[in-house]
Amino acid sequence: MGSTFGHLFRITTFGESHGGGVGVVIDGCPPQIEISAQDIQVELDRRRPGQSRITTPRKETDRCEILSGVFQGKTLGTPIAILVRNQDTRPQDYSEMAQVYRPSHADATYDAKYGFRNWQGGGRSSARETIGRVAAGAIAKKILHQFAQVEVLGYVKRIKDIDAPIDPAQVTLAQVESNMVRCPNADYAEKMIALIDQIRQDADSIGGVVECVVRNLPKGLGEPVFDKLEADLAKAVMSLPASKGFEIGSGFAGTLLTGQEHNDEFYTDDQGVIRTVTNRSGGIQGGISNGEPIVMRIAFKPTATIGKAQKTVTQEGEATILAAKGRHDPCVLPRAVPMVEAMVALVLCDHLMRQQAQCHLL
Repeated sequence: MGSTFGHLFRITTFGESHGGGVGVVIDGCPPQIEISAQDIQVELDRRRPGQSRITTPRKETDRCEILSGVFQGKTLGTPIAILVRNQDTRPQDYSEMAQVYRPSHADATYDAKYGFRNWQGGGRSSARETIGRVAAGAIAKKILHQFAQVEVLGYVKRIKDIDAPIDPAQVTLAQVESNMVRCPNADYAEKMIALIDQIRQDADSIGGVVECVVRNLPKGLGEPVFDKLEADLAKAVMSLPASKGFEIGSGFAGTLLTGQEHNDEFYTDDQGVIRTVTNRSGGIQGGISNGEPIVMRIAFKPTATIGKAQKTVTQEGEATILAAKGRHDPCVLPRAVPMVEAMVALVLCDHLMRQQAQCHLL
């Protein structure tokens, strides 16, 4: 229940943060797509813990195993199963949380829903669940690139109140990966890293905003009325752990403009292609892609589990104090970038296949 995502390109993730492993089953992947474990590993390495001092110190190599669906380096068209085994588990770090609820975490709500929960590191609510999403997203990215050179690129736009000026039309992957915080503006990246270092030393956490741009996406993707492209993108990224807000195009700032100021006027470029002069729509109009870059922003809250003492209650409702142990990110933003990219790619790949099936079959 709730662990399957997509229509034609469909994924189901499985596993808990301190169980035997985590992974994904991908159903509906087209056949004869060239894919290797290394293609997937590149994305998993961007997501894995322990990659810098500003991420959780948990040491996991996150080596992926392709169990089915791929033969001689190509997809078969049958279900693809990918497994990543957990190695650096320390369930003893969470023994206190078996009876005590962590503030703003999923402990209390999981108990309310199921009457039972895996308290070792958050179980299914842990960000470790996103390994399966990122692995599937690597395949979706490859399909999008092979079909139309579609590029999905995320980066850290803001950490707390440090908001970096970034041009989505010009940003490159090399710029994003040039520093540990994944902010393509080098000067602002240094400020962000310094702030995260300070917060980490204080045993606290902070949040921020990931911006994501999609370039070269074909026109026509999106299914009115309930499966509008931005609606599916919103659901996808808002399903990520710690996500709290979604904007596309002008977002909330667009509410400050008049219709004349906000509208994207049309023109025909030198190649005879109909374009828009501005892109306040964020690449989507009427729930359908219009060929312009899709630009969206996702807000992530501060990590819920922190080392500072906080007031809480036990399962029996008795007041107590908790200073959480375990290993946690002081800021989820750097590792959230590949997670956002994966969810966006999954939506776009699914809608591309739906468009081909409905509108280009005959």
